[in-house]
Amino acid sequence: MSDELLTVKDLKVHFPVKKGIFSRIKGYVYAVDGFSIALNKGETLGVVGESGCGKTTAGMAILNLIQPTDGVIRFESKDITHLSSMSRAKQLDIRKKMQIIFQDPYSSLNPRMSLNQIIGVPMKIHGICPKNEIKDRIALILEKVGLSPDHGKRYPHEFSGGQRQRIGIARALCLNPRLIIGDEPVSALDVSIQAQIINLLLDLQDEFNLSYIVIAHDLAVVEHIADRIVVMYLGKIIETAPYKDIYTNPQHPYTQALLSSIPIPDPRAKRTHAILQGDVPSPRNPPSGCAFHPRCPDAKDICSQVSPELRQISPHHLAACHLV
Repeated sequence: MSDELLTVKDLKVHFPVKKGIFSRIKGYVYAVDGFSIALNKGETLGVVGESGCGKTTAGMAILNLIQPTDGVIRFESKDITHLSSMSRAKQLDIRKKMQIIFQDPYSSLNPRMSLNQIIGVPMKIHGICPKNEIKDRIALILEKVGLSPDHGKRYPHEFSGGQRQRIGIARALCLNPRLIIGDEPVSALDVSIQAQIINLLLDLQDEFNLSYIVIAHDLAVVEHIADRIVVMYLGKIIETAPYKDIYTNPQHPYTQALLSSIPIPDPRAKRTHAILQGDVPSPRNPPSGCAFHPRCPDAKDICSQVSPELRQISPHHLAACHLV
């Protein structure tokens, strides 16, 4: 029996740009342009990159919260690329197994619903347990995420930022999911709270055999939770490898620049910072060849002419760069 939980092949999400009174399509924003991953049961995949690189859009498309333009998404060996075309029963079955933790722990919670309602309503919709057992299950889940069952009557504004993120985790956990996508799950929190939430996610993964896709722009955060890391730039994967290889032997110049930007908590430590020039190109008009070449300090003529393919550098380590 295969351990593979999720397979994504050549995922693309292109948003049309419309102008004029007739809303004619004048072009496309290539938010995600060829995203391929495989995720095993109990594994954590980190997806990193600058803001606007398409990592959140890819996560939303995997969950079918955004309709993919092209590509194939398979979850538990089932093709869910066009989930909205399936029957309601099949949609509910898939959706309860795939959950998301949003970046902002406040705006993602309904301010008019108590904690008991936020967690209890999804359980009622999906029929997770008999109605007379919902209260006990809510109390159990709250204890699992470090909250008290007495908090159930409170509303989101009565909690701190870290507590709200715990509520978001509890809401995702209440449906017995197989896969949880964390969209910048700790970026809005204080550093001390970030460590608590990361440790909580790791504990829950071990206890419930969860698989994670953690989307982040901070490689220092992903280092502590990911088994493998995917680096994205302008909608494409430019490097992927086990986390140790990414941090000790980065191959792509963009990955090297991201790593050099991580602060070192030692004022005496010295290292060379790879400072990138210019801004990220527009995903509506991506550069020819390698999308990174306008900012790459080592770019050659071929970089502006031919788009590099992901190729194997070492076992399980792939990079899309002509210079590697």
